[in-house]
Amino acid sequence: APNLFGTARDKAELFRERYTILHQRTHRHELFTPPVIGSHPDESGSKFQLKTIETLLGSTTKIGDVIVLGMITQLKEGKFFLEDPTGTVQLDLSKAQFHSGLYTESCFVLAEGWFEDQVFHVSAFGFPPTEPSSITRAYYGNINFFGGPSNTSVKTSAKLKQLEDENKDAMFVFLSDVWLDQVEVLEKLHTMFSGYSPAPPTCFILCGNFSSAPYGKNQVQALKDSLKTLADIICEYPNIHQSSRFVFVPGPEDPGFGSILPRPPLAESVTSEFRQRVPFSVFTTNPCRIQYCTQEIIVFREDLVNKMCRNCVRFPSSNLDIPNHFVKTILSQGHLTPLPLYVCPVYWAYDYALRVYPVPDLLVIADKYDPFTLTNTECICMNPGSFPRSGFSFKVFYPSNKTVEDSKLQGF
Repeated sequence: APNLFGTARDKAELFRERYTILHQRTHRHELFTPPVIGSHPDESGSKFQLKTIETLLGSTTKIGDVIVLGMITQLKEGKFFLEDPTGTVQLDLSKAQFHSGLYTESCFVLAEGWFEDQVFHVSAFGFPPTEPSSITRAYYGNINFFGGPSNTSVKTSAKLKQLEDENKDAMFVFLSDVWLDQVEVLEKLHTMFSGYSPAPPTCFILCGNFSSAPYGKNQVQALKDSLKTLADIICEYPNIHQSSRFVFVPGPEDPGFGSILPRPPLAESVTSEFRQRVPFSVFTTNPCRIQYCTQEIIVFREDLVNKMCRNCVRFPSSNLDIPNHFVKTILSQGHLTPLPLYVCPVYWAYDYALRVYPVPDLLVIADKYDPFTLTNTECICMNPGSFPRSGFSFKVFYPSNKTVEDSKLQGF
């Protein structure tokens, strides 16, 4: 297994891997594939060619109209640079037009512009094109990128697909910020379980933080007591206790290893009593991956929208739709945290755990931002919102027809 205390090579490799994946994906896009020999001149006219930074730096004359794939960095305070495996070049952003998305430091961009006097003058910034998982798999066959015990992807399994289609009642319930120390939250969980008791969901995915007061010397004991209370509530509904699974994803302020990603599960010493009483419970990492028949689900609990908006190179004009920008950014980058490591630290050797490539069927980013559901690149992206802060709203996903239902317990 990779080492938690990565080497300097791991840190460089992390960015190189991200670059290589996006470079491959961009080259497969129709705008960047070289024209076919003998094709009509009109067809080859709209093709683009990627250049490396080394090519720019090796030129003594002005180079007009080039496109470079690279990472935005701030090597000197107040000055932005573009970086790829071959070198770095200073950017002039004074005339740059930004396409939709949240352009943060450490994100990869396609920069279009001209190069003169060792400075790359950017006229337009765009993100690398996204790619539906069906196209990615056409190139890679049945390799399992998702994880789990199987070497081959179960995406094409006819048997699992049949099970998925037959089980029309399957549903996944997603809640975030389940503050188990708040009486009102526990009352709403009571209401929810009693409502679902006649037809228990396949799985409840409960994301942290599991406490409204995140710090203090009594935090671990308080969480243990809260889980005991939750177990009492679940045991009151035998249908749910025997049929539904419970998945617990730790939040940024739950007891554990600080804010470095990926986060390990809640400690066994905290959860052992709960697991004995509710055997169908899984305490998992953050982010976590769930395979249901042929469908791939990624669940990530992090207040990302806020972090990304705060670290934008240029913030999108205020009247635009932030969830759309946000989802486009995550899928274009093929990574859950396209942010500088000092903003969102990552265990260098475990960066692969945060990849969103190939695109999953469902991406759940549980954030305290307002709830949303969007579909982009054949992937449903949703945020259930903070359960106590959003009037007790949560999301329900039906895998048989890939639909998401907004639910709310306010007024019950």
